[in-house]
Amino acid sequence: MIEMTNVYKKYPNGIVAANGIDVAIKQGEFVYVVGPSGAGKSTFIKMMYREERSTSGTIVVNGMNLATLKNKNVPYLRRQIGVVFQDFKLLPRLNVYENVAFALEVIEESPKIIRKKVMDVLELVGLKNKARMFPTELSGGEQQRVSIARSIVNTPKLVIADEPTGNLDPETSWEIMNIFEEINSRGTTIVMATHNREIVNTIRHRVIVVEGGLITRDEYGGDYGYEG
Repeated sequence: MIEMTNVYKKYPNGIVAANGIDVAIKQGEFVYVVGPSGAGKSTFIKMMYREERSTSGTIVVNGMNLATLKNKNVPYLRRQIGVVFQDFKLLPRLNVYENVAFALEVIEESPKIIRKKVMDVLELVGLKNKARMFPTELSGGEQQRVSIARSIVNTPKLVIADEPTGNLDPETSWEIMNIFEEINSRGTTIVMATHNREIVNTIRHRVIVVEGGLITRDEYGGDYGYEG
């Protein structure tokens, strides 16, 4: 599913965000990525969907070598990956249905299939009855549900979530985690960067700790495990 071999990432300002990363993540796993701010977590996950390019090393995702992947083929990679952001990134002029449908319209799916897929995922995230509402009419938790629905409407093999509960209250965060658990139970790989110690310690999965651009701990069923 995901294999990184001797991956380095150095930014033009001299910051080294990946300093020789080696890791393999199998299909169907649920992986937390934790570590202090500035440790390289965001770079680590952004390299998985080619938002960032590694300086050297090999990254293979779903059989595609991202080091040699041509820019014109990046959209094909991303069709296999759902991405959920902390700040939702919804289109304010589109309603809930349209925000989710947009992910299918760009790949020219038929209107009939779009309707079925969109309504199915809105039901999964508990927003079927709010399909015609706009982002400004929704709570933060509901907006994140829309973001998740959009990320999975094309049935990706992999969902990457960057601090998906970071802007949410604790109760809503648990509701969002229940959705991710359901998605994972259906066979989708989840890679989630998070600072939420309570979630990591309660819903146990594989924990990868990134510090100083290195993986310093990789533990199945692990806990958050560090201060700060």
